[in-house]
Amino acid sequence: MKRSKDYFLSTHGGNLPLPDSLSKLLDNPSDNEAEIAVELPKAVDWVVEKQIECGLDVINDGEYVKAAHPGTYAAYIWDRISGYESVEKPEGLEPKRAFTAERDKRDFPGFYESGLWFAGSGGSQRPGFATPGNVITSFFRGNNIRACTGPIAYEGQAEIKKDVDALKTALAGKSEVEGFIAALGPLSLGAGFQNLYYKDEREYMFAVADCVREEYKAITDAGFILQMDEPEFATTWMFYPDWTVDEYRKHLDFMVEVINHALRGLPEEQVRFHFCWGSGHRPHTNDIEFKYLVDKLFKINAQCYTFEASNTRHAHEYRVFEDVKLPDGKIIAPGVVGHYTDLVEHPELVAERLCNYAKLVGMENVQAGTDCGIGSRVGHEEIVWAKLKAMSEGCRIAGERMKNA
Repeated sequence: MKRSKDYFLSTHGGNLPLPDSLSKLLDNPSDNEAEIAVELPKAVDWVVEKQIECGLDVINDGEYVKAAHPGTYAAYIWDRISGYESVEKPEGLEPKRAFTAERDKRDFPGFYESGLWFAGSGGSQRPGFATPGNVITSFFRGNNIRACTGPIAYEGQAEIKKDVDALKTALAGKSEVEGFIAALGPLSLGAGFQNLYYKDEREYMFAVADCVREEYKAITDAGFILQMDEPEFATTWMFYPDWTVDEYRKHLDFMVEVINHALRGLPEEQVRFHFCWGSGHRPHTNDIEFKYLVDKLFKINAQCYTFEASNTRHAHEYRVFEDVKLPDGKIIAPGVVGHYTDLVEHPELVAERLCNYAKLVGMENVQAGTDCGIGSRVGHEEIVWAKLKAMSEGCRIAGERMKNA
């Protein structure tokens, strides 16, 4: 990955606004498959140019393949794997865990009963991760559950090749920027679903890790940076509301083991790891604190780590690095703009946030990022581009400030 002692590199968390031509086709994806196949590469060309216009240094394909699978950021991969299906829940089978953000739900029951948290889970282009009729709720109708019922295998070789080829074409002749492709982490794929096939959870999750590794390898073999999307690293705390911090940290050790199994043999300098505390517009008062997971985070075999750092529950946590040393050779890309508000962050605030980290870990070890993917979670695409431009301007200000310090 590129590094700089002279300026702050900028990137983002993943999904970006769709061009109108593709967005209209995705209103009815099953009816427009042929047109979507033609339009997707053109859309990737468009979004690459938009990112460069905004001044970004590490860019992607907008995660447009995921936009074709509404309902959850994870849904795109379900067409690329086998071993899962929606089945009638076996008699006596207990739920594997609580639903998303259960700790907050206990403290704010009226807010959750109102449905406002679902309405605020997405944005204008992907409104709500669990609205009636979408892909995720369809797995939980009646007495049905989504479960592993057979050997898990990756069957998406042709699809990931299309993703790689589209980004390669879009980046041809643009050596000033780096490309990354985001792919689902093994925990975010498998941890929430029941295992009805493998002998235990460990064997099951390692099979999931083996499966997704094939997608990761295709990305790194193509010369791109792999971004593993793994919000489960932090949100698991919410799924088990009666756990103590020690119990959560013990489970983190298992999660790190699974993640590293999925990354085995891949070049660390081409891997960045993204986690967040969940993108739902909810109180977040029960989010696990960064200080309880940061030491485990750095055991993951990645060079760069991207995480939420701009929203009102986590903006103060740069101070963790007053006590925690960033391991040699590692890079952090904290979010300096976010999806939590449609207010566009001031470049001076972006610069302040970057300098707070740089003073503690070194300028060359910090990149500017977004809390999460912002393309489908703020009110309008104009706001997305304005936030990214503000981030780039903040990088310029922070770079001058650090050089003159």
